[in-house]
Amino acid sequence: MTETGSADRVAAGFAGMWSDLAPVGRDGQSGGYRRFAWSDVDHELREWFADQAARRWLDLTEDRVGNQWAWWGDPDAAVAAGRPGIVTGSHLDSVPDGGAFDGPLGIVSAFAALDLLRANDIVPNRPIGIANFVDEEGARFGVALAGSRLLTGIMAPERTHALTDDDGTTWADAFAATGRDGAAIGADPETVRRIGTYLELHVEQGKALAHLDAPVAIGTDIWPHGRWRIDLPGEANHAGTTTMADRHDAMLTLAGVVQAARTAALTRGCVATIGKVRLTPGGVNAIPSHATAWLDARGADPDAVRSVVADLAALAATTGGEVTEESWTPVTPFTPALVSRLHEVLGGTPLLGTGAGHDAGVFAQAGIPSAMLFVRNPTGVSHSPAEWADQADCLAGVTALATALTDLSQEA
Repeated sequence: MTETGSADRVAAGFAGMWSDLAPVGRDGQSGGYRRFAWSDVDHELREWFADQAARRWLDLTEDRVGNQWAWWGDPDAAVAAGRPGIVTGSHLDSVPDGGAFDGPLGIVSAFAALDLLRANDIVPNRPIGIANFVDEEGARFGVALAGSRLLTGIMAPERTHALTDDDGTTWADAFAATGRDGAAIGADPETVRRIGTYLELHVEQGKALAHLDAPVAIGTDIWPHGRWRIDLPGEANHAGTTTMADRHDAMLTLAGVVQAARTAALTRGCVATIGKVRLTPGGVNAIPSHATAWLDARGADPDAVRSVVADLAALAATTGGEVTEESWTPVTPFTPALVSRLHEVLGGTPLLGTGAGHDAGVFAQAGIPSAMLFVRNPTGVSHSPAEWADQADCLAGVTALATALTDLSQEA
């Protein structure tokens, strides 16, 4: 098979996988995706992943948390020989009304890159694994990167009993409802030992590559970021009979907090978002007795991010409210030696930092050599149906990933 023939065949395979995934979990009105952890849609996505692994004669395994792994080669024999595997992949879940590319592009590209290696008769000296990490977005239970955090022990398994969805179902109960062993949830050192290097491809969640006029970049680091729950008390009362002067309206307090978050972020050079709100009792004709909101704050300077949160905590305290940290990830540099190696192997591909969290950041925190590749998003929009990547850029990403995997897997 010629190189052109190989490329054409891989492009067709990429298009086929993309077409298969396109309707799964897609909302008919918004055009966005609702792919949430341990849902029926999630099960369909996991079945798709298993089918792709079977078509390529890959060994499919699942760790104690439910993350899926498709292996080309024997990872345990490689560990015994002191040459653990090279892993790529991403996630298939989404935020509410999310875009098609955030997560799935990394998994489809991983399968396509493996196809390209095989089409070009490349035999790795180390096993190559493709991973699908569960609940990366945290859309259902509120904590992002749960699958990789639980796997590596960064998040305690007991936390799964405190995380609930809007119906009150815990992460652990949803896991057990799928027929899995809830008591087994927790760190899985045996699986982690199989990962010698982790390289994740992802659509860019911004317009840096559009401005650079480049299809692919190498990730250098992830900004510090966190999530906080904001609880604000009020007093329930009748919307028609209570004078404005007599009201203690939790929603009014929340409105002030939302405005304050924007002001504080602008002042300190960060970004802050309050994108989820829950009101009690939640009636049209009832003054809210309680408001709960979730803050996402990020920035290059961790002290600046913390200052934004401190401002909001002080404001909330004036009305008896409080701010509770649910997650915090410090600045996460990807492995410098690996980034440098990729930069050399990929011919000076541009370097790019990101404000978005990724499973690659979790593995970097866990001491596993990790890096990322980003594919150009001409809209610059993410977590939205407007998220996009041109097929030519996606295939450039596949080629870059295949080139990197070839280099990394040839180590003796």
